Amino acid sequence: MGPTALTSDLFVAASGIEPAAIDRVVPPACRREVDVSVAPRVDAGDTVLEGADWSPRRAAVHLLPSFSLLAATPPAFRFEVSARMDGVWSPWVATVTLGDASFPPLPSSAGALTADVDEFRATRPIDAVRLRVRCRGPLAGGWLMTLSAADDERADIGAPIGAASLAVPPLTQRTEDPAIALRICSATSVAMVLGYLGRAAAPAAVARDAYHAGTDQYGVWPAAIRAAAMRGVAGYLLRFPDWPTAAWCLARGLPIVASVRYAAGELTGAAIESTTGHLVVLTGYENDAVLVNDPAATTVAEVPRRYRRAELGRVWLERRGVGYVLFDPARA
Repeated sequence: MGPTALTSDLFVAASGIEPAAIDRVVPPACRREVDVSVAPRVDAGDTVLEGADWSPRRAAVHLLPSFSLLAATPPAFRFEVSARMDGVWSPWVATVTLGDASFPPLPSSAGALTADVDEFRATRPIDAVRLRVRCRGPLAGGWLMTLSAADDERADIGAPIGAASLAVPPLTQRTEDPAIALRICSATSVAMVLGYLGRAAAPAAVARDAYHAGTDQYGVWPAAIRAAAMRGVAGYLLRFPDWPTAAWCLARGLPIVASVRYAAGELTGAAIESTTGHLVVLTGYENDAVLVNDPAATTVAEVPRRYRRAELGRVWLERRGVGYVLFDPARA
């Protein structure tokens, strides 16, 4: 019997965005039914969205939340999660806050469940989960609340069938302000996808909106989704389970901002020799090559690259496989 493949579910609650449009941008291998019944409630002066109990198809250990509020000036918010393990619900655990607000204190860890800045991990399998988003202020605009839940099995880096190529405009982070240039790969990658969607934005502007002062980081994943939503572009975070799931997105015109990390020699022709965390844009695939816009390239002309599929699969899919998927809800 062969190894068990990784299972990744994407749970979705939404308002003001058609469920059919969401279905068209979520890979069927991960797609769960869109919940349109979640309504905001007020709790101690905060606006709270709380989803139903979500049960992954296979017990999960990785939880990755995201929230898109389609508003130019979104409220500050944080994610709060309670998970059921061995039939018992854990206390609520919270991530960092995105935006300027001070919420009532919640722990970042409770027993087997821990929040690490912007994601959750459990040391025991989770068979159900509750997610809520706590906002400081009203929700003026459509919104998308998602949770990617994945087990700890091995990702499949098998070859996708066919080919795809998306005309994502290249941008390099290297020409930005030297004080931040080497730190804004996430913002530059998001800016590339925004340009592809007809919502051009400068990397520095996206970086300003995505910056998290509490951790002094420009690469907090849901902060990137928040910055895109400020420009009318919805999105979600997903732990991709395999190459066919990524190929499904690319074949349907959806670039993927992929989080990679690698040591020297692991990614042939890489724009930087090694990294403990870097974001690139997957723009297509062809045979054994993956087409990538790498913002770490020295010049714009060097941004489009071809990386070996097997190597990129190892440094992306086998190292968590986290990706941002951004889309225009009006055109989806």
